[in-house]
Amino acid sequence: MNYSACTSILIGAKASIDGSVMIGRNEDAKAAWPKHFVVHAAKTATTPQSYVSPDNGFTMPLPLTAAKYTATPEWTTKYGLFEEAGINEYGVAMSATESTYSNKRVLGADPLVKDGIGEEAMVTVVLPYIRTAREGVQRLGKIVEVYGTSESNGILFADQHEAWYLETGAGHYWVAQRIPDNAYAVVANQMAIQTIDFNDPANFLFAPNLKAFVTDNHLNPHTDRFSWRDIFGTQDQSDLYYNTPRVWYGQRCFTPHVTAQPQSFDLPFIQYADRQLDINDAQDYLSSHYQGTPYDPVGDGPLADKKRFRPVSLAKTQESHVIQLRPDRDPAVSGILWLAMGVAAQSVYVPFYAGITSTPEAYHQGAATYDRDSAYWTYKLVSVLTDAHYHEAWPITSDVRDQLRVDLAHLVRETDRVAQTLSGTELNDYVTKRSNQAAALGLRQYQELAAKLITQATDLGPLNYHQDLNL
Repeated sequence: MNYSACTSILIGAKASIDGSVMIGRNEDAKAAWPKHFVVHAAKTATTPQSYVSPDNGFTMPLPLTAAKYTATPEWTTKYGLFEEAGINEYGVAMSATESTYSNKRVLGADPLVKDGIGEEAMVTVVLPYIRTAREGVQRLGKIVEVYGTSESNGILFADQHEAWYLETGAGHYWVAQRIPDNAYAVVANQMAIQTIDFNDPANFLFAPNLKAFVTDNHLNPHTDRFSWRDIFGTQDQSDLYYNTPRVWYGQRCFTPHVTAQPQSFDLPFIQYADRQLDINDAQDYLSSHYQGTPYDPVGDGPLADKKRFRPVSLAKTQESHVIQLRPDRDPAVSGILWLAMGVAAQSVYVPFYAGITSTPEAYHQGAATYDRDSAYWTYKLVSVLTDAHYHEAWPITSDVRDQLRVDLAHLVRETDRVAQTLSGTELNDYVTKRSNQAAALGLRQYQELAAKLITQATDLGPLNYHQDLNL
């Protein structure tokens, strides 16, 4: 399977309107490929533990103790687990991965490792075993050094204090950069990190022999700087149509005073917004398709422009998530995983608190064929019905989605108010109940929306004839 299709966003605490650290990503693969959402309970084993990939055979030992964490696995383990995103009981969030590409020059010096760690295993072997975002970077980096990686990827980590972005390049090399508190970053299937400051361990972490590897193999095309993107990444025609326009659009949304072109290789990794960003901004970006430009596939631009660039949100999105980590709160309440099943542009982000102990049954359902009891398929059905008659259906879909966003935001505020008086098991039970209520509200509204769209579509088919009623 080709998983090289995601889009990511990271937002520092001082760049957000409420002091939240946020990371988010669209998980893109196939137009009909369901995701589930689960909670793994904390556990302590008495016998040695190990992970064996059902995909490529990657194998490594695991610690005896694993923290509770949430995850969004595939409906099938045929290609691996692909748990993709979640929050653990310590309030640490992880999203993996943003698929990227290493150039032939570096792969010739350090090839990818066939049975090394890949996307499908990363959340599973890292998130249950870390207590901070920095620990997550260090653990995954060490795994890449020891076992190698089978792919080039970008991985997002966050806690209540900071967000980190880690990129793997070639078989055993990696670098990670801390997102400045007052900054944001958007990433789209390219190596993103630029100049590395090897003397700034507070903001950069990297494989210990990275500089020597590059020097010894004559990999740096520049004599005056060490740019990870230029040394390890690609700059080809496919980037200009598939990748850079998505970064351009995100920066256009948040930093409109900066003039740039959608087909630019010089878009900065770290950028600064013209205003403070909130959860809706992150969700809107991951739901976007170049609205307000000639490149919107459902807009009014010329046909050639409408088909020119790959949009952020598209039919192949399996799920989209924004993980919000709010300051000065119990980890069970601080973290919210806002989860939109299916196509984010036509779905809605449902809030699930980090402290939940279970997820609704509908989020455990769904295989390759449509299933009306599945959360994924409920949201996917609305996308299919909307797309069939987009301009007639979109006003109805957007009205329902927008009202749900208001209702779910209000539910979170009310939940926060009560949750601050609770602790321990009582708190976990309460946030589980409220998260389930949010999920039920979203599913009920989208089931009713699907019924409206089906009814509307009965009069929109090609075998129709509108007769003058006066005849």
